[in-house]
Amino acid sequence: MAGAAVGDEGGKGRRIRGLDAAERRARRREDLLDAALELFSAQGYQDTSIEQICKHAYVGTKSFYEVFTGKEALYLALLDRIVKDVTERLTTALEALGDNQDEGEAARALIRHFADAFVDDVRVARVTFGEGRAVTPLVEAQRRTNRRWAASFVESAWRRLGIVAGPQSRAVAMGLIGGLFDIIADWLLDAGTAEPADRTSLQAGLDRFYTVISSGLSAA
Repeated sequence: MAGAAVGDEGGKGRRIRGLDAAERRARRREDLLDAALELFSAQGYQDTSIEQICKHAYVGTKSFYEVFTGKEALYLALLDRIVKDVTERLTTALEALGDNQDEGEAARALIRHFADAFVDDVRVARVTFGEGRAVTPLVEAQRRTNRRWAASFVESAWRRLGIVAGPQSRAVAMGLIGGLFDIIADWLLDAGTAEPADRTSLQAGLDRFYTVISSGLSAA
């Protein structure tokens, strides 16, 4: 999503509060992304205006358009930031797995890391699976791209763990990712309510789902 941000203030210019122009622009970008995470998760994409985001981020509207072309571009950039964080977490977790670790338990550990990446901060889950989901055709296309990336990661993890996968492993991986996403989305219904969602029950549900999917993996 390299096209999400626009403009270039050109050169470093004078420093303000110790930051040059490029650094100030990068700071504004992060402030806007943080504000979008907060507001999109609280009140949804459609009910959040650029003016509200700018006010929350203490960024002027003119400065907003120096960074993003519009609200959709901001949301896509926020999704991109989330994906990068999830990627880093899962890559680190995969590299840390011991060579002698049980394959099934190692896979379940990765599933737990996957869930944690979204529900450690419930705002991330809400933006990814809840109110912000499929708000425009371009966002829906990006969501599908993200699912394909996740399925590719699952396949690479299976290979890393020595888990035998048949010729239809991509379809199985896509089904696994779709199911995991839906389980987390369903869990969100109780998050932040009078009966807050139970992380233990979420992980148990994810484990059971993975067991069902993986039981037929070699035959796929």
